[in-house]
Amino acid sequence: MGKPQSSFKKLAKRLFKSKTGTVGLIIVIAVVLMAIFAPLLAPHDPAETNVVNRLVPPFWLEGGNMEYPLGTDNLGRDIISRIIFGARISLMIGISSVILAGAIGMALGLIAGFYGKIWDFIIMRAVDSLLAIPGILFMLILLAVLGPSLITLILVLGGTTWVVYARMVRSETLSIKERDYVRSARAIGAKDFRIIVKYILPNVLSSFIVIATLNVATTIILEASLSFLGLGIQPPDVSWGLMLSDGRQYIATSWWVATFPGIAITVTVLGVIFLGDWLRDILDPKIKD
Repeated sequence: MGKPQSSFKKLAKRLFKSKTGTVGLIIVIAVVLMAIFAPLLAPHDPAETNVVNRLVPPFWLEGGNMEYPLGTDNLGRDIISRIIFGARISLMIGISSVILAGAIGMALGLIAGFYGKIWDFIIMRAVDSLLAIPGILFMLILLAVLGPSLITLILVLGGTTWVVYARMVRSETLSIKERDYVRSARAIGAKDFRIIVKYILPNVLSSFIVIATLNVATTIILEASLSFLGLGIQPPDVSWGLMLSDGRQYIATSWWVATFPGIAITVTVLGVIFLGDWLRDILDPKIKD
């Protein structure tokens, strides 16, 4: 009789049965590796300018050459090198913001759902207040006041997107705390902290992980939008959104300056969404659009 399959092997088997899940995993791994090994993969310094070679087209177009495979921008900087290094900033902001927002939302959602009463009222009114304000407008105001920088951008994105996690965790907690095993734990004198950690937290983690994964894609798009508007990443740092901003005025004459960063954003976001959809089906089939 063969050995029972481990949980990891079962998940891997189900992943590779899903074409979109497999594609999403491959894309995510490729982007992460590109970000990690950017100094080894990039053919040029992403910040190196050379006005003599400004707006060189991709190698397959007339005037292009293999030294700059995807062409150069208005300052002669290599597009492919900037895309490779831009993956670092975009992923760092996407993941860090989601971790921050998830930590805030998880803590407040557990407090609101478990203790209820005045805590629930205060936290949910704060959630309603944030949801009443257009998210991108609120972020623009905060960045204009605080000043754009990498750390500020992470704090603003994390500090304004936690409401999604808080609402989900509160809803799950309200349901779980009424179950028999939680009532039994209360009856035998279990402390609130022990009940939350042992019985409630494990039961909300699957939904939390799914939403967090999908929100990485949303956050990457938000970072690109804010950088495009001039209140995100600032030079000499490079992100895909900043590259879009730099290339918008050349879109009619030198389309590659903005097109390739846009493709990088699109492919990465699709990869994260595909992987998140697979996680949703595997970890929490109850979550449906």
